Amino acid sequence: MPIDCHTHLFPDPLAPTALARLRQGSGGLKAWSDATVRGQTDVMARCGLEAAWVLNIATTPRQQRSVNDFAASVNSPTLIAFGSVHPQAPDACDELERMAALGLRGLKLHPYFQQFAIDDPRMKPIYRKAAALGLVTVFHVGYDIGFSDSRQAAPRALAAMLDCFGSAPVVAAHLGGSLCWQESIRYLAGQPVYLDTAFCAGRIPLPEACRLISRHGTGHLLFGSDLPWSDPLQELDFVGSLGLDASERQAVLSGNARRLLPV
Repeated sequence: MPIDCHTHLFPDPLAPTALARLRQGSGGLKAWSDATVRGQTDVMARCGLEAAWVLNIATTPRQQRSVNDFAASVNSPTLIAFGSVHPQAPDACDELERMAALGLRGLKLHPYFQQFAIDDPRMKPIYRKAAALGLVTVFHVGYDIGFSDSRQAAPRALAAMLDCFGSAPVVAAHLGGSLCWQESIRYLAGQPVYLDTAFCAGRIPLPEACRLISRHGTGHLLFGSDLPWSDPLQELDFVGSLGLDASERQAVLSGNARRLLPV
Protein backbone atom coordinates (compact mmCIF):
# COMPACT_ATOMS: atom_id res chain seq x y z
CA MET A 1 0.00 0.00 0.00
CA PRO A 2 1.29 3.51 -0.78
CA ILE A 3 2.82 5.81 1.81
CA ASP A 4 2.05 9.48 1.17
CA CYS A 5 5.18 11.45 2.07
CA HIS A 6 3.66 14.93 1.80
CA THR A 7 0.43 15.92 3.59
CA HIS A 8 -0.77 18.71 5.88
CA LEU A 9 -3.40 18.96 8.60
CA PHE A 10 -4.24 21.19 11.55
CA PRO A 11 -5.72 20.95 15.05
CA ASP A 12 -9.48 20.56 14.81
CA PRO A 13 -10.34 24.03 16.24
CA LEU A 14 -7.96 25.77 13.82
CA ALA A 15 -8.53 23.74 10.67
CA PRO A 16 -11.55 25.63 9.20
CA THR A 17 -9.93 29.05 9.59
CA ALA A 18 -6.50 27.89 8.42
CA LEU A 19 -7.95 26.12 5.39
CA ALA A 20 -10.09 29.12 4.40
CA ARG A 21 -7.16 31.51 4.73
CA LEU A 22 -4.84 29.32 2.70
CA ARG A 23 -7.46 28.74 -0.01
CA GLN A 24 -7.99 32.48 -0.35
CA GLY A 25 -4.24 33.15 -0.44
CA SER A 26 -3.76 30.59 -3.22
CA GLY A 27 -6.48 32.00 -5.46
CA GLY A 28 -9.21 29.58 -4.42
CA LEU A 29 -7.33 26.30 -4.68
CA LYS A 30 -9.63 23.33 -4.04
CA ALA A 31 -9.18 21.44 -0.77
CA TRP A 32 -9.54 17.65 -0.92
CA SER A 33 -10.03 17.19 2.83
CA ASP A 34 -11.06 19.34 5.76
CA ALA A 35 -7.44 19.19 7.00
CA THR A 36 -8.33 17.48 10.28
CA VAL A 37 -7.01 14.17 11.52
CA ARG A 38 -10.39 12.53 10.92
CA GLY A 39 -10.75 14.12 7.50
CA GLN A 40 -7.31 13.01 6.38
CA THR A 41 -7.83 9.52 7.75
CA ASP A 42 -11.02 9.24 5.71
CA VAL A 43 -9.22 10.33 2.53
CA MET A 44 -6.40 7.88 3.21
CA ALA A 45 -8.92 5.05 3.52
CA ARG A 46 -10.64 6.09 0.27
CA CYS A 47 -7.31 6.16 -1.57
CA GLY A 48 -5.89 2.98 -0.07
CA LEU A 49 -2.95 4.67 1.66
CA GLU A 50 -1.09 2.76 4.35
CA ALA A 51 0.41 5.80 6.08
CA ALA A 52 1.20 9.46 5.56
CA TRP A 53 3.87 11.91 6.60
CA VAL A 54 2.22 14.96 8.17
CA LEU A 55 4.37 18.04 7.50
CA ASN A 56 3.79 20.76 10.09
CA ILE A 57 5.18 24.30 9.70
CA ALA A 58 5.98 26.82 12.44
CA THR A 59 5.19 30.16 10.80
CA THR A 60 6.38 32.32 13.74
CA PRO A 61 9.10 31.81 16.36
CA ARG A 62 6.58 31.71 19.21
CA GLN A 63 4.56 29.05 17.39
CA GLN A 64 7.22 26.37 17.11
CA ARG A 65 6.65 24.78 20.52
CA SER A 66 2.87 24.45 20.11
CA VAL A 67 3.30 23.16 16.55
CA ASN A 68 5.61 20.43 17.77
CA ASP A 69 3.35 19.57 20.70
CA PHE A 70 0.50 19.12 18.21
CA ALA A 71 2.73 17.01 15.96
CA ALA A 72 3.60 14.76 18.89
CA SER A 73 -0.09 14.44 19.82
CA VAL A 74 -1.06 13.05 16.39
CA ASN A 75 2.12 11.09 15.70
CA SER A 76 1.35 7.42 15.05
CA PRO A 77 2.33 4.56 12.75
CA THR A 78 -0.22 5.80 10.20
CA LEU A 79 0.24 9.56 10.66
CA ILE A 80 3.98 10.11 10.87
CA ALA A 81 4.17 13.69 12.10
CA PHE A 82 7.09 15.99 11.33
CA GLY A 83 7.96 18.93 13.54
CA SER A 84 9.22 22.36 12.62
CA VAL A 85 11.40 25.15 13.97
CA HIS A 86 11.38 28.78 12.95
CA PRO A 87 14.67 30.14 11.58
CA GLN A 88 14.30 33.36 13.59
CA ALA A 89 13.77 31.57 16.90
CA PRO A 90 16.86 31.93 19.10
CA ASP A 91 16.22 28.48 20.55
CA ALA A 92 15.64 26.70 17.23
CA CYS A 93 18.45 24.19 17.78
CA ASP A 94 17.25 23.45 21.32
CA GLU A 95 13.76 22.90 19.94
CA LEU A 96 15.16 20.40 17.44
CA GLU A 97 16.47 18.40 20.39
CA ARG A 98 13.03 18.58 22.04
CA MET A 99 11.41 17.44 18.79
CA ALA A 100 13.63 14.37 18.72
CA ALA A 101 12.86 13.67 22.39
CA LEU A 102 9.13 13.85 21.55
CA GLY A 103 9.63 11.06 19.02
CA LEU A 104 9.32 13.25 15.92
CA ARG A 105 11.57 11.89 13.20
CA GLY A 106 11.42 14.68 10.67
CA LEU A 107 11.66 18.45 10.17
CA LYS A 108 9.67 20.55 7.69
CA LEU A 109 10.98 23.92 6.48
CA HIS A 110 9.11 26.25 4.11
CA PRO A 111 11.08 29.31 2.94
CA TYR A 112 8.00 31.37 2.03
CA PHE A 113 5.90 30.81 5.14
CA GLN A 114 8.97 31.07 7.37
CA GLN A 115 10.64 33.99 5.52
CA PHE A 116 14.13 32.65 4.95
CA ALA A 117 16.34 31.71 2.03
CA ILE A 118 17.46 28.10 1.87
CA ASP A 119 21.06 29.16 1.15
CA ASP A 120 21.27 31.78 3.90
CA PRO A 121 24.48 30.93 5.83
CA ARG A 122 22.61 31.62 9.08
CA MET A 123 20.61 28.43 8.45
CA LYS A 124 23.66 26.18 8.64
CA PRO A 125 23.50 25.55 12.42
CA ILE A 126 19.88 24.39 12.08
CA TYR A 127 20.73 22.12 9.15
CA ARG A 128 23.71 20.62 10.96
CA LYS A 129 21.74 20.08 14.15
CA ALA A 130 18.91 18.35 12.30
CA ALA A 131 21.45 16.13 10.57
CA ALA A 132 23.22 15.30 13.84
CA LEU A 133 19.87 14.22 15.31
CA GLY A 134 19.19 11.97 12.33
CA LEU A 135 16.03 13.83 11.32
CA VAL A 136 14.62 13.67 7.80
CA THR A 137 14.51 17.29 6.60
CA VAL A 138 11.85 18.19 4.04
CA PHE A 139 12.08 21.50 2.18
CA HIS A 140 9.47 23.21 0.06
CA VAL A 141 11.45 23.89 -3.11
CA GLY A 142 10.42 26.04 -6.06
CA TYR A 143 7.53 28.46 -6.38
CA ASP A 144 4.45 28.60 -4.16
CA ILE A 145 1.24 29.79 -5.78
CA GLY A 146 0.37 31.81 -2.68
CA PHE A 147 3.46 34.02 -2.99
CA SER A 148 5.04 36.29 -5.58
CA ASP A 149 8.12 35.32 -7.55
CA SER A 150 11.15 34.66 -5.35
CA ARG A 151 14.40 32.73 -5.51
CA GLN A 152 14.61 31.99 -1.81
CA ALA A 153 13.44 28.41 -2.41
CA ALA A 154 15.29 27.75 -5.68
CA PRO A 155 16.73 24.30 -6.42
CA ARG A 156 20.21 25.79 -6.77
CA ALA A 157 19.89 27.24 -3.24
CA LEU A 158 19.25 23.77 -1.79
CA ALA A 159 22.05 22.23 -3.84
CA ALA A 160 24.45 24.73 -2.28
CA MET A 161 23.54 23.56 1.23
CA LEU A 162 23.49 19.77 0.88
CA ASP A 163 26.96 19.44 2.38
CA CYS A 164 25.55 20.66 5.71
CA PHE A 165 23.54 17.45 6.04
CA GLY A 166 26.29 14.90 5.50
CA SER A 167 24.60 11.52 5.13
CA ALA A 168 21.35 12.61 6.83
CA PRO A 169 18.33 12.46 4.48
CA VAL A 170 17.02 15.58 2.76
CA VAL A 171 13.80 15.74 0.73
CA ALA A 172 13.20 18.38 -1.95
CA ALA A 173 9.45 18.60 -2.38
CA HIS A 174 7.57 18.96 -5.67
CA LEU A 175 10.13 17.03 -7.75
CA GLY A 176 12.86 19.32 -6.53
CA GLY A 177 11.29 22.63 -7.50
CA SER A 178 7.66 23.43 -8.20
CA LEU A 179 7.28 25.18 -11.56
CA CYS A 180 11.05 25.37 -12.07
CA TRP A 181 11.83 21.79 -12.99
CA GLN A 182 14.51 22.68 -15.54
CA GLU A 183 16.52 24.11 -12.67
CA SER A 184 15.78 21.00 -10.63
CA ILE A 185 17.19 18.86 -13.43
CA ARG A 186 20.30 21.02 -13.59
CA TYR A 187 21.07 21.35 -9.88
CA LEU A 188 19.44 18.45 -8.02
CA ALA A 189 19.12 15.49 -10.38
CA GLY A 190 21.66 12.89 -9.34
CA GLN A 191 22.51 14.66 -6.08
CA PRO A 192 22.18 12.92 -2.65
CA VAL A 193 18.67 14.21 -2.08
CA TYR A 194 15.21 12.66 -2.22
CA LEU A 195 12.53 14.22 -4.44
CA ASP A 196 8.83 13.85 -3.76
CA THR A 197 6.04 13.94 -6.33
CA ALA A 198 3.66 16.20 -4.38
CA PHE A 199 1.41 18.58 -6.34
CA CYS A 200 2.83 17.49 -9.69
CA ALA A 201 -0.14 15.78 -11.37
CA GLY A 202 -1.28 17.92 -14.29
CA ARG A 203 1.34 20.57 -13.55
CA ILE A 204 4.66 19.28 -14.89
CA PRO A 205 4.85 18.19 -18.54
CA LEU A 206 5.15 14.42 -18.56
CA PRO A 207 8.28 14.31 -20.80
CA GLU A 208 10.01 16.73 -18.43
CA ALA A 209 9.04 14.62 -15.41
CA CYS A 210 10.35 11.46 -17.08
CA ARG A 211 13.62 13.16 -18.01
CA LEU A 212 14.11 14.43 -14.46
CA ILE A 213 13.39 11.02 -12.93
CA SER A 214 15.57 9.24 -15.47
CA ARG A 215 18.51 11.43 -14.47
CA HIS A 216 17.82 11.24 -10.74
CA GLY A 217 16.83 7.59 -10.40
CA THR A 218 13.87 6.05 -8.60
CA GLY A 219 15.91 5.02 -5.55
CA HIS A 220 15.59 8.59 -4.24
CA LEU A 221 12.00 9.30 -5.29
CA LEU A 222 9.04 9.43 -2.89
CA PHE A 223 5.32 9.47 -3.56
CA GLY A 224 3.58 12.53 -2.14
CA SER A 225 0.24 14.20 -2.76
CA ASP A 226 0.24 17.55 -0.86
CA LEU A 227 -3.16 16.69 0.63
CA PRO A 228 -5.37 18.67 1.21
CA TRP A 229 -4.17 20.62 -1.86
CA SER A 230 -4.22 17.69 -4.27
CA ASP A 231 -6.15 14.46 -4.55
CA PRO A 232 -3.92 11.48 -3.69
CA LEU A 233 -5.66 9.41 -6.40
CA GLN A 234 -4.64 11.93 -9.06
CA GLU A 235 -1.08 11.95 -7.75
CA LEU A 236 -1.04 8.14 -7.77
CA ASP A 237 -2.17 8.25 -11.39
CA PHE A 238 0.73 10.63 -12.10
CA VAL A 239 3.21 8.10 -10.70
CA GLY A 240 1.50 5.43 -12.79
CA SER A 241 2.07 7.50 -15.94
CA LEU A 242 5.86 7.67 -15.53
CA GLY A 243 6.59 4.35 -17.27
CA LEU A 244 8.21 2.74 -14.24
CA ASP A 245 8.55 -1.03 -13.97
CA ALA A 246 6.94 -2.87 -11.07
CA SER A 247 9.96 -2.77 -8.76
CA GLU A 248 10.57 0.93 -9.43
CA ARG A 249 6.93 1.76 -8.82
CA GLN A 250 6.94 -0.18 -5.54
CA ALA A 251 10.05 1.70 -4.39
CA VAL A 252 8.48 5.07 -5.17
CA LEU A 253 5.09 4.31 -3.65
CA SER A 254 6.33 2.83 -0.39
CA GLY A 255 9.72 1.11 -0.39
CA ASN A 256 11.89 4.23 -0.26
CA ALA A 257 9.71 5.82 2.43
CA ARG A 258 9.74 2.65 4.48
CA ARG A 259 13.53 2.58 4.30
CA LEU A 260 13.75 6.18 5.53
CA LEU A 261 11.10 5.93 8.25
CA PRO A 262 9.97 2.36 8.95
CA VAL A 263 6.24 2.09 9.77
